[in-house]
Amino acid sequence: MMRLFVGLLLLANIGFYVWSQGWVDDLVGVHARGDREPDRLNKQVRPETVRILTPQAVAAAASAAESNLVCLEAGPFDDATIPAAENIVRASLPQGSWVRLTQSVPARWIVYMGRYATRDAQQKKEQELSRLKLPFEAVTGAPALEPGLSLGRFPSRELADAALQRFADRGIHTARVVELSKASVLYTLRVDRADAEMSNKVSALRGDVLGRGFAACSPTGLQSAER
Repeated sequence: MMRLFVGLLLLANIGFYVWSQGWVDDLVGVHARGDREPDRLNKQVRPETVRILTPQAVAAAASAAESNLVCLEAGPFDDATIPAAENIVRASLPQGSWVRLTQSVPARWIVYMGRYATRDAQQKKEQELSRLKLPFEAVTGAPALEPGLSLGRFPSRELADAALQRFADRGIHTARVVELSKASVLYTLRVDRADAEMSNKVSALRGDVLGRGFAACSPTGLQSAER
């Protein structure tokens, strides 16, 4: 019995020695040296490419990456066109990468003189207003009111009516208050932080409803955002 015990002990010691040298790692599946050095170093992939950056270098790299981001937007769209524009963007860009900006545009009122039969008639009225030293401008962008003159633009009917009374006090009796444009809501689709890859995706978006497509964001863009 003692001989058997001594033989097993000797065999166990030989086995431990063989395993501890790492000669049977692949055979038994348990590494004698585990993940300790230098075994872990030997498993590194291209360690020469690893660089340790200082906090200042990290901040500089982040700043450089940030400076390469651009803001792009398309619009403005109205209630009739915004659904189709959003469908195009939603189908092509990741969720959360773009926003819809909303702006409420108030109605605009003018104190109006016209519509004149000819441009010559308008010019005669302009000469008369110049003699009275009254401000005026030709109406543009409103075919139904051209040729005609505006004596001022106002954000409400009340302010326009008050101005009309002042003009009447100065002898202008043929002017009247006209609503130049109704109150409305305008929408802009914006990608705030587009890298090079995102910029390419955005520039590739096409559709009649998008008009000229996406361009650099206006510094005075719309404010209220909906994702």
